[in-house]
Amino acid sequence: MKRFHVHTHVADLQASIAFYTKLFGAGPTRVEADYAKWMIEDPRINFAISTRGEKPGIDHLGIQTDSEEELAELKARAQAADMALLDEGDTTCCYARSEKHWVTDPQGIAWEHFHTLGDIPVFSEKKAGEPQAPACCTPRGKPVGIPVTSGSSCC
Repeated sequence: MKRFHVHTHVADLQASIAFYTKLFGAGPTRVEADYAKWMIEDPRINFAISTRGEKPGIDHLGIQTDSEEELAELKARAQAADMALLDEGDTTCCYARSEKHWVTDPQGIAWEHFHTLGDIPVFSEKKAGEPQAPACCTPRGKPVGIPVTSGSSCC
C-alpha cells in the first residue's frame, strides 16, 4: 500500500510541531533538531517538516511505497509516460536510507517516489567526493517553493 508524502519548510520548528500535533491528533514519529515527521494512518500520509529551506512552504510532494515492487511500478509508469526521471537509486536523505527517483510535473513541482530501507542518525550521508548535502531532498536541492498565502479564495 502506498502513502502520500508532503515535505514542507517551516520557520519555527517547535511552533510547527505543536500546530501539526494538534491538527493530526498525534505527535510526530521522529523529531530532530531541524526536522519532524508524522506517519499518519488515516489518511495514510508521511508528513515531514524541516527548517532546512530558504523560505517556508511546500518543498516537494511524493509517494512512499511499502515494497520495491510498488516502487518499480511507479517508475515504469513514469517511463511509459515519457516523464523526465531522475533515478537516485540507493540514497540517504531526511534521516532515512531509501531507494528513490524523481519526476517533475508541468508546473515544476517535484514528485519523489521512494521506498524507505531504514533510519539513519544524520539528515544525509555524504558520499566520497560529493559536495555537502543540499538544503532539502529535491533534485539538485531546489525546493518547489509553493507559497502559503492567507486571504485568498478557496478552490
